Amino acid sequence: MTDKNPWEEMMKQAQEMAKSFPAMDAFSPKGFESMMGLMPKDMMETFFGNKLNPDGLDAKTRLLLTLAGLTMQGAQNDVAVRQTVRHAIEAGAHKQQIIETIGQMSAFAGIPAMQRAMELAQEVLDDSRSADETEGDA
Repeated sequence: MTDKNPWEEMMKQAQEMAKSFPAMDAFSPKGFESMMGLMPKDMMETFFGNKLNPDGLDAKTRLLLTLAGLTMQGAQNDVAVRQTVRHAIEAGAHKQQIIETIGQMSAFAGIPAMQRAMELAQEVLDDSRSADETEGDA
């Protein structure tokens, strides 16, 4: 019997393998996130909205509910929160609606979760405001 932990050995091998991949040292989760596309509003309404279910929830409402759920989980998945905010804006949500959705969750998820979600949402809101200002200059 060996004293080596097979899990530790497997993790060491995986780390060594990852180091051998080109440009792994330059990998950034933010860079990866920026490669993710933004689904157009019409497509969101078709797949997630009420285009096929006229009496159902629209895409904006579904995305605000998703944002509430992600906040309830403690806003642990940065990418998911930011992508949901981006898509909610694309689906027609206003800044105030996003802020109120996250703020409402403070009563259920607690202040730290709400604060974390608000920080992540603010990053997107700042980026979208910068983009709007840039487009206005063109």
